Amino acid sequence: MNLKPAWIPGEQMIKTTRLYKWMHSLGFSTYDAFYQASIERTEWFWKEAEKAIGIQWKVPYEAALGQDSFMWPKWYKGGQLNITETAVDKWTEKEETKHQPAVIWGNEAGEEKSWSYLHLQEKVNRLATGFLKKGLQKGDVAIIYMPMLPETVAVMLAFAKIGVIFSPVFSGYGSEPLAVRIRASGATIVVTGHEMTRRGKTINMRACVADAIKKTNTVKTVIVHASSDTGYQDDERLNDVLKEQPMNDDTTYVTNEDPLMILYTSGTTGTPKGAVHTHAGFPVKAAFDAGLCMDVKIGDRLFWLTDMGWMMGPFLVFGGLINGAAIVLYDGAPDYPDEQHLWSFIHQQKVTHFGLSPTFVRSAMQQNLAEIEIPHVKAIISTGEPWNEAPWQWLFDTIGQKNIPILNYSGGTEVSGGIVGSTLLRPIKPILFNAAILGMAADVYNESGQSVMNEVGELVVKKPWVGMTCGFWNEPERYEDTYFKRFDGVWTHGDWVMQTEDGAFHITGRSDDVINTAGKRIGPAEIESILVGHPAVHEAAVIGVKDEVKGEALVCFIVTSSHSFEEEMLIQELKAHVGSHAGKALTPKEIHLISALPKTRNGKIVRRLLKGAYEQKPSPDLSSLENPNVYNSISAYLKRKQNQ
Repeated sequence: MNLKPAWIPGEQMIKTTRLYKWMHSLGFSTYDAFYQASIERTEWFWKEAEKAIGIQWKVPYEAALGQDSFMWPKWYKGGQLNITETAVDKWTEKEETKHQPAVIWGNEAGEEKSWSYLHLQEKVNRLATGFLKKGLQKGDVAIIYMPMLPETVAVMLAFAKIGVIFSPVFSGYGSEPLAVRIRASGATIVVTGHEMTRRGKTINMRACVADAIKKTNTVKTVIVHASSDTGYQDDERLNDVLKEQPMNDDTTYVTNEDPLMILYTSGTTGTPKGAVHTHAGFPVKAAFDAGLCMDVKIGDRLFWLTDMGWMMGPFLVFGGLINGAAIVLYDGAPDYPDEQHLWSFIHQQKVTHFGLSPTFVRSAMQQNLAEIEIPHVKAIISTGEPWNEAPWQWLFDTIGQKNIPILNYSGGTEVSGGIVGSTLLRPIKPILFNAAILGMAADVYNESGQSVMNEVGELVVKKPWVGMTCGFWNEPERYEDTYFKRFDGVWTHGDWVMQTEDGAFHITGRSDDVINTAGKRIGPAEIESILVGHPAVHEAAVIGVKDEVKGEALVCFIVTSSHSFEEEMLIQELKAHVGSHAGKALTPKEIHLISALPKTRNGKIVRRLLKGAYEQKPSPDLSSLENPNVYNSISAYLKRKQNQ
């Protein structure tokens, strides 16, 4: 891709970054040399990485990598710790940090709250003591089904402190996906919010829990964060668990064999995969990526527009707190009560690092944000899906005023962070990742398992890393089949990627979405970017369908912008637009204008549902969709079109 850098770091700025200082302290003068060392000397690197972010050990480990098995590595052999001591306690022991903000919170109603590290520690310790008095013990599994609240963070850390394995679930799920996760984890306790508010409407979370529990048989206790009676006789209230508990330091020390949490993926088919993470796994990787790659420092303010049930929620908690930053939570819809509300919150709270998704940006492009200012933001971090060039450029030009770097970041729930990203030590080009992340032996393989350059292929990782999931909960064979079956001896991530000679990566989509048309393999994002570049197109999704001549032909689904148009004329214009930019062989077979695309609750477009609807397959499980009615309307529309 012939893209020019949009952001170029200045020499003085580079020298202020934590990565530059750490790299030079270890004797490296260039990112390339340091990266090579990080993937060649795996044990040495992850030993230095945990030291760089200040992990506190109760018992020092004997070896950073005790078992060099790629599928089942044993990290920090012999060491004992509890991650809450690194995330919270160490900052309360220092006069200069104990009163600094640890958690800053706001919601769509304009309410705000701030907890210092000292206050957070008190909440965590009291909850830990209360949970122990309830009979919870190391190895128990708890579901956390709560909105983005300071109390949610305290509950997570309190469970970690006593060795209870927690599993955060997306607060917007209904009872069925919640029940699925309760059954899969075998949870005996659910901590939930009583209610939450979205767009001014009250949603009864406790009623959803009640319905989910009817479909399961393991839950013994429900603890509710509520200001009044919930109406359920056996409920216990979170404030009562806190009430009059002494400030005991009830810390359970664990090895890195003991699970910290289970993060379930949000697939649209099959049962969710429960990625298992440990105290010196996920938190170390998250804190390393936030601190050394994104340059989050003591006193910074890290905000992610996310939910605790998505991977970036726990990433925010551990990535921020372990680095001594304040984590900023927002509970509500980003454009309610008005389009300016969230941006004003970011400004007022002096956010320094803002995490978002391309989906959010595409929506923001339709809003009146010309006067928005975010003067404290030092970096915008993008996750969740591939970019199209037009939204990326709008974000950089309009919101960032061509001054704020956009750090593309991609990995996943099973990775604990990123595989590829953007370092502040190099220029940044639109939509691309300018580097593989340190410690991640990333490569691109063709169908034969050969490393390729300037060619789209499978993203793989060739060596283990701290933070890779310790298998799927109670499903070790499924874990091995998911990541190690495609190519022998390497992790196949499932992304379709191209790498260039300068070390940049371009993710074009999930590899199971790849389209093979007329002998050409192409990721849907490449065509989608062309479509979104047209002024009449707001969003686009592209699938491949069977074709007698080409093998597969392109079918495009378009959400239009506010421009007026004549439908058939626009369709022909868009076909010509794609053909002129991608080549006539890639001219779409069909283009359908629809009102919205089917998306998961964290904003990812689900192309396989579009393909299923096009092929008139039976309706799949839609519980993880944000907008299941959209799928149903598209399916009905396609049936009508195909029967005409």
